Formats: sequence, structure tokens, C-alpha cells
Amino acid sequence: MEPATVLIISVGAVLVGVTAFAIYTSFGPPSKQLADPFDDHED
Repeated sequence: MEPATVLIISVGAVLVGVTAFAIYTSFGPPSKQLADPFDDHED
């Protein structure tokens, strides 16, 4: 395979992995530990 093809596939795989991890952190079980700053701040 061409080096450019391998590079593009690698960058794409990393990008998909980071996106999947961000979605899992935002909406999955770890989201229970996230704090909402709007709920913490009372006027």
C-alpha cells in the first residue's frame, strides 16, 4: 500500500476512536460523574 493511504487510514481511525470515546464519555455511564455548572451556580 502507498504510505499516503496508510497515513490517511491511520488518521481516520484515530479520529473515529476519539469521537467514539467522547460520545461514550458524554452519554454513557461515565456521564453520571460529570457536574453541571448551571445546576451548581444558583442566583
